[in-house]
Amino acid sequence: MRYIFYFLLSVIFISCAAIPHQPSKINGVSFVASRGVVDSTHVKPILNINANAAAVMPFGFIADLNHPEIIHNTERQWFGETRSGAGQYIEALHKEGINVMVKPQLWISHGEFTGFLKASSEADWLLLETSYTDFVMEYAELAEELNVEVFCIGTELEEFIKNRPEYWHQLIKEIRTVYTGNLTYAANWDEFWTTPFWSELDYVGIDAYFPVSEMQTPTIEDCIKGWEKHKPGLKRFSEKLDRPILFTEFGYRSVDYSGKEPWRYDRSMTSVNLVAQNNATEALFEAVWQEDWFAGGYLWKWFIDHHKVGGLEDNQFTPQNKPVEQIIKAHYYKK
Repeated sequence: MRYIFYFLLSVIFISCAAIPHQPSKINGVSFVASRGVVDSTHVKPILNINANAAAVMPFGFIADLNHPEIIHNTERQWFGETRSGAGQYIEALHKEGINVMVKPQLWISHGEFTGFLKASSEADWLLLETSYTDFVMEYAELAEELNVEVFCIGTELEEFIKNRPEYWHQLIKEIRTVYTGNLTYAANWDEFWTTPFWSELDYVGIDAYFPVSEMQTPTIEDCIKGWEKHKPGLKRFSEKLDRPILFTEFGYRSVDYSGKEPWRYDRSMTSVNLVAQNNATEALFEAVWQEDWFAGGYLWKWFIDHHKVGGLEDNQFTPQNKPVEQIIKAHYYKK
C-alpha cells in the first residue's frame, strides 16, 4: 500500500506540474492582416507576451458613400483581408493554442470614420444592408467552420445602428443560424451606452479609448484616477445587462498626451513618448483588468512581422519592440 500511495502521489505531482498557467481573462492582441501567410514564427511573439487570444480582422471596402456597396473577398485585397487569408490565420493561431475572435471591419474611402456611415436614400440603405449582410455572413460561416471562439458582428457603426436598428436585430438572428459561438459588437467608447441589442449578444464589446489623463506624460496615478470616472458606469452597465464587458480594442500610442484622446492616430502627433505609453497601459491593467465585470481585451495593434515593426523611434499604437511589451507580458501572465 505504501508503494501505491507514493506512486499515486508522484502521478498527481507530475500532472499538476504539467498543467499550464491558465489566465481567467481574454488576454488578446489585434492581429493585423498582411500580404502573406502566417506560420508559427509569426505566432511565437504573441505567445512570448503570454497572450491567449487574437482578433483576426478581414476587411470590406466602401469606395463611394453615394453608392455604399461593400466590396470584400477580392483578389485585389491583401491575403489576410480575405476569407482564405482569415482562415489561414485562424488555423495558424489555433494550432499554437491561441483563441480567436473574427472581427470583420470596414474601410471607407479617404479614411472616413465608420461611425458616421449612413445612407441618403432608402435604396442606398437597402444596398448597404444587403452588402453588409453578405460581408458579415461570409465570415460568420467561416468562424463556425473553424470553431472560432468569438465573432464580432461589426465595428464602430453608430449611425448605421441608430438609423436602422431593426436590421441589426434581424442580422443577429441570421448570424445565430450559422454560428454557435459567442457574439459581440465593437462599439466605440462613447457609443456603447445607446447600442440597442446588447441583450442579444454574449459580450458588451467596447473599443476602449476612454480619455484618462490631460498630462503630456501621464503618470500611472493620474491615469488610474481617470479610470475612476468610467469604471462605476461600466460596472452598472454590465450588471444591468448581465453581460461581461470585453475591450474589443484597447491601447495607447507612444506619444505625448497619449491618455488625453487615445483614439487619435493622425500624423500631426509627431513626438515619441515611450513613458506615456508605459504609464497609461500600466494604469489600465491596474484599474480594470481584475474587475469581476471585465472579460479581457484585444490590444491594438499587433503586426505579423514582429521584428520589423515598432521600436524605440515609433510613436504609433503597436507595443512591439518597445518597453511597454514587458508590461503587457507581466500582466498577461497574471490570473
